[in-house]
Amino acid sequence: MSLFALGGALLPGGAWASHDEHGGKSTQVAQVDTNRGRGPAFGGDSLSFIEPVKPSEQLPPENPTGPVEWGPLTRQSSYYLGIMHGFRLLTEPGTRSGLRGPFFGNYLRALGNLHGIADGDEFYVNYIGHPIQGAVSGFLFRQNDPTYRDVEFGRNKRYWKSRLRSAAFAWAFSTQFEIGPVSEASIGAIQSSYPQQGFIDHIATPTLGAAWGIGEDALDRYLIRRIERETSNPWIRGIARSALNPARSFSNTLAGKVFWHRDDRPGILAYQPETDGNHRRADEELPPDVEGVPPFELYLPAQFTLLGGRPCAGGGAEAAFRINRAWQWALQVTGCNQFGLPKDWSGDTLTYVVGPRWQPAGGSRWSPYLHVLIGGQKITQEWLDREAKRKLAKPSDTVELRNEKHLLYTNSYETNGLAMVMGGGVHLGFHRAVAFRIAGLDYVQAWNNTLNRIDYGRGLRFSTGITLRVGTW
Repeated sequence: MSLFALGGALLPGGAWASHDEHGGKSTQVAQVDTNRGRGPAFGGDSLSFIEPVKPSEQLPPENPTGPVEWGPLTRQSSYYLGIMHGFRLLTEPGTRSGLRGPFFGNYLRALGNLHGIADGDEFYVNYIGHPIQGAVSGFLFRQNDPTYRDVEFGRNKRYWKSRLRSAAFAWAFSTQFEIGPVSEASIGAIQSSYPQQGFIDHIATPTLGAAWGIGEDALDRYLIRRIERETSNPWIRGIARSALNPARSFSNTLAGKVFWHRDDRPGILAYQPETDGNHRRADEELPPDVEGVPPFELYLPAQFTLLGGRPCAGGGAEAAFRINRAWQWALQVTGCNQFGLPKDWSGDTLTYVVGPRWQPAGGSRWSPYLHVLIGGQKITQEWLDREAKRKLAKPSDTVELRNEKHLLYTNSYETNGLAMVMGGGVHLGFHRAVAFRIAGLDYVQAWNNTLNRIDYGRGLRFSTGITLRVGTW
């Protein structure tokens, strides 16, 4: 790798040509010996080998406020989706074997097998790989969001607004990657076989991905900027920006930019923090909030359900689209793990419903709602034969072999039927962007078959959680 790759080239006669990633301007600067005849002090504190930049030129041009640039965002997200599915096809035999057979039949079978939380993946896949995926998709959204693309980590509402917007997109992107038209369920149908049927990735990718992105933003402000103050060496600056912010670096490449690109300051050659007297503050004045009613709300609940006379604890996700000032159209997918089953039995519940919700968009912080949602409820139970497991399972078994043997010492049972959720609750608004569901109480009526002598036809559900309101900021 040469210095050309970092944006600079040595011109004839001992002059440097510095190339800024922002705008592509080139400035020819005379070489200055500040190190007693030893050439430019790339690793030292001196910045004299770079011509001072006028304060008005030090920062990138102000980004205009405006709507999300959906065209570039869709294109970059498609690149990312293609890379991930290509990697799956190259490295996962199970994905390749899942391509055999009818496409729609395999896809529907994968969707129908979804239940529970765990999906059998290793710890680093669920809690490192998928959070990175969530962070990358969040950065993709931010770099195509003109109003907030140059935010910097800090205790200011502008930064946290941008993070909420990015998290909402990361949730949508993750859901599509897991079960959408171009997903793990449609390409390889991996959820159709044990143990890939769980919902852990639907939860970990957007939530832990948001935390990962916040961590990278904090590193950029407090560590990377400090490194850039201490040295003008373009190699060190470029490596620091790239390696310490891997998710942001990858999102930059998907947009056709260099790894170390930043929207809040110039490139690694032009940036001069010591003379940067007009650094854009993280808590600068915000564009005015948009008046009106949020057209979209994303709700992340924790739930406790009394189902079939037994407790069931879990959570899920809920999306509500505003039809008018009084009504919404709501989509709810929730799941919970059953407790109180006999020894060697385990079970879980998946409820998926959609329907109208009455929630007036008034000026009060308190917002009541009522809804009637219709869809389905799937109950799954599993019985473990401990004696058979003791004989069949060996400590030396590979993960693939353990998964195959699991079917030999367990029996699974399930029932799927029509369900109706009727109830209401109240939200407390903290801000245009965020509300808290103080309490929600629903009656669940389902027409499932009795499963192992347990009637799951009626249940009572309590929920609470955070609601993200999108479209007014």
